Amino acid sequence: YLAWTPAVAGALIAAAFSTVLIGFGTALGLGVASAAPTWRDASVALWLLSGIYLIIVALISFGLGGYVAGRIHRGAPAADPGDVEQQDGLHGLAAWAIAVVLTVLIGAMIAGAAASRASSSRAMPAATAAEPLLSYELDRLFRPARRAQNAETAIERAEAGRILLTSSSHSGVAAEDRTYLVQLVGGITGLAGPDAERRVDSVIAAAKTAIARSRKSAVIAAFSIAASILLGAVVAWFAACEGGRHRDGAAPG
Repeated sequence: YLAWTPAVAGALIAAAFSTVLIGFGTALGLGVASAAPTWRDASVALWLLSGIYLIIVALISFGLGGYVAGRIHRGAPAADPGDVEQQDGLHGLAAWAIAVVLTVLIGAMIAGAAASRASSSRAMPAATAAEPLLSYELDRLFRPARRAQNAETAIERAEAGRILLTSSSHSGVAAEDRTYLVQLVGGITGLAGPDAERRVDSVIAAAKTAIARSRKSAVIAAFSIAASILLGAVVAWFAACEGGRHRDGAAPG
């Protein structure tokens, strides 16, 4: 009932086509995440546009993959036309499922390789989850006042990053944590007490804003991915049915 060759062929075509389109979108700046700190200043319109583009990519790629799966599938000639259409749609749905699994596996492999390469390049792997998100804020926090910084501060940055992550909570950074950050910054940078307090307060506010923007972009990205995957399944089914009609010599429609 299910031939794997059309399903796998359609899945590979869908995955390859979506990779190309996502690459074009990334080159055009249609992305909601970046390693640069300025990406957090992107407008909501850009986030929404990136999500809409992701949905369009899924519709085109899964539609093409489903059409190919239905077009090359050999339906039973004596079967009921409704049963043949159901078989074609099932092959389009199988191509969609395989393409989704392939994309997830490839993305996980790339992310794992990048994380491994980044961790192996550090002299002291003391970075936390706050480092990629709040790296600019941590740079500002430990920026020396009058002298070049020669001491290794990886452990202090990791500890400060964990404290700054609490700025997005309902209670915010605890008073004792703020006092500790002021002492830590003053000891490393050489700033006087009031200057260290002002810097810590400024960085805490900036960290809270950065985390809020990151959450908003993550919500939009997650919704766009889920919507594109679900709509891609529907498009793959109907595209495979259309490919089956063209295979059997029916008029387009």
